[in-house]
Amino acid sequence: MIRLATDVGGTFTDLVGYDESSGELFTAKSLTTVRNQSRGVLNAIASAEEACGLRTRDVTFFAHGGTTVINAITERKGVRTALVTTAGFRDVLEIGRGNRPDLYNLQFHSPEPFVPRDLRFEVRERLDASGKVILPLELDDLRPIIARCKAEGIEAIAVLFLHSYANPEHEILCAGILADALPEVTVCASHAVSRQWREYERTNTVVLNAYVQPIIQHYFERLEEALMKRGLTCPYYAMQSNGGISTFDQAVGSPLTLVESGPAGGVAGAARIGDAIGESEVLSLDVGGTTAKCSLIHGGRPTLNVDYKLEHTRIRPGHPVQVPVVDIVEIGSGGGSIARLDDRGALRVGPESAGSTPGPACYGLGGKKPTLSDAILAIGIFDPATFAGGSMHLDRQKAADAIASVATPLGMSIEDAAIAIIDIAHASMINALKLVTVQRGHDPRDAVFVVSGGAGPALATRLGRDLSVKATVIPPHPGIFSAWGMLAAEPRADFRGTWFSALTADALTELSARFDGLEAEAIAYFAKGQDADIRFTYQIEARYRGQEHGVFAQYSREDDVQSFAERFHANHERAYSFRLLDAGIEITTLHLEAVLNGPVITLPKLPGTDRSVDAALTGHRDVYFGASLGWLSCPVYERCLLGPGQSIEGPMIVEEATATTLVQENQVLEVTNTGILIIRENSVKAG
Repeated sequence: MIRLATDVGGTFTDLVGYDESSGELFTAKSLTTVRNQSRGVLNAIASAEEACGLRTRDVTFFAHGGTTVINAITERKGVRTALVTTAGFRDVLEIGRGNRPDLYNLQFHSPEPFVPRDLRFEVRERLDASGKVILPLELDDLRPIIARCKAEGIEAIAVLFLHSYANPEHEILCAGILADALPEVTVCASHAVSRQWREYERTNTVVLNAYVQPIIQHYFERLEEALMKRGLTCPYYAMQSNGGISTFDQAVGSPLTLVESGPAGGVAGAARIGDAIGESEVLSLDVGGTTAKCSLIHGGRPTLNVDYKLEHTRIRPGHPVQVPVVDIVEIGSGGGSIARLDDRGALRVGPESAGSTPGPACYGLGGKKPTLSDAILAIGIFDPATFAGGSMHLDRQKAADAIASVATPLGMSIEDAAIAIIDIAHASMINALKLVTVQRGHDPRDAVFVVSGGAGPALATRLGRDLSVKATVIPPHPGIFSAWGMLAAEPRADFRGTWFSALTADALTELSARFDGLEAEAIAYFAKGQDADIRFTYQIEARYRGQEHGVFAQYSREDDVQSFAERFHANHERAYSFRLLDAGIEITTLHLEAVLNGPVITLPKLPGTDRSVDAALTGHRDVYFGASLGWLSCPVYERCLLGPGQSIEGPMIVEEATATTLVQENQVLEVTNTGILIIRENSVKAG
């Protein structure tokens, strides 16, 4: 009974298998095959079969996460898509919002919409804000639209009518007619993807969903066929952006829920690690080959981003989508991020990445440009011979030659230039970590810091020290942790609906009935019947009367007006630094989170040992800690040989197959009884 998960990243495809009966773990890593990602998945499975005896015939569960959706959007490789909308609203997608992210940039231009104007069609119909029909749907308007879509070779159609979140009657009728007339075309109606207000955001959501739907359907069909040929005939699940999993069929129906599929696996895993060590406040960081992703787990639950925007930057508004996405800040600072000198001669790191082809210079696959991984190798943290469990030999001289391209113009030594590259990546990561904590009203000093990814543990302890976190935590198998996290995720669905009301006792009575309806939808979604073991969490988005935007607050079925209001005031103050106790409160949106309880990966306890720490010592290696400390000799320990309860003072290195952990001076590493590494500042020496 093996549960298997694969995660397709920008550089590597990771695999983790877990035998529920014996506790045996199977791991593998292969280079991502960009043009056909399913090949990389099969390569990882083959590697696990050969290296650690994975028995595909015993696999009863398969979870998959990856970058198919986000790549199709960012690379503009979705299908030819049309939009059918209410007459007078074809330009909503292009007008967007009037606010500019870069306030004083008068040269600002809105992002190019994914559907050009000549493929945005209008239909006469109209509902009011309550869903009442003002003008019936004019069916004759659809005839020329159908003809035009045939002539233009349209592959997907998004249908968006004004106020359809309140009444989807017209959308259902229109989508049915289009589907019958164009059987080869994917038709996606907005009410099936989002039932929230705000026409621009909802339009963008349904357009992007339609844009990638045929892509993800084809990808999953191809992957499913390949898996069946390998003997994996078990149920297939996809990692969702909300931190849960869904079946392939459910994911195909709403592919935009996979937009942050891979990173969400790491967040689910970090929440599981926090639970294992008794910590509900967890700051997670995953440093992969292409990017670094960070998120906050608050109260034991991943934080959802209620205002998620694709391709959003400080000066670009991005594309807002109304799907539940774990609040992840992603930056171009991964192991493969390329270091370069800009036009002014300043050193930059990322966001361009060497990826898996050709990869960092030290991989010896043709890369010539210096990367973060080359810098980590150059200062001695990585061992060229044991990297990736010895499956890949790193070339230290090629790394040094690549770094020389920036070191020489700067008049620096190779090791000092390597430290400079790491310092710049470090600063970018600190900034990103503060975005999900300080900027959201949370103090990183209250959280433990769970760090994963192939390059993450090498940088973790210095980041944790600068953030003054409670402890820095290195989970098991950090280099393939997103895949591990997928085995810690449970089937989940989120149901949101806009409903406007003042916060009153009568409104709470109505709320209860509306949540009953959402619960019925959740039971139908999981197709498990009334006896399904589902955990429900209730949230309400509310605002002060007169405000435009609101905040979400937890809601309990036992709440009265005062108890919910107090929770809302506290959340508003955390988000915006003030509360208005005398202002009226208005409800805008209901959110039901439904999680189907099921088996997840466990953390088996390590066997007790009488061996000393020295039994895990494999040697010493010189590491460069910068100009102030210079080169220091660090003992090197094999992680799998460390025993529960053992404690070691830094500086030191812990090596394992998927990552290398560096412990700084005046820090202490402790091993839990489940093999988790917890690193804290040495309070005795610090004092």
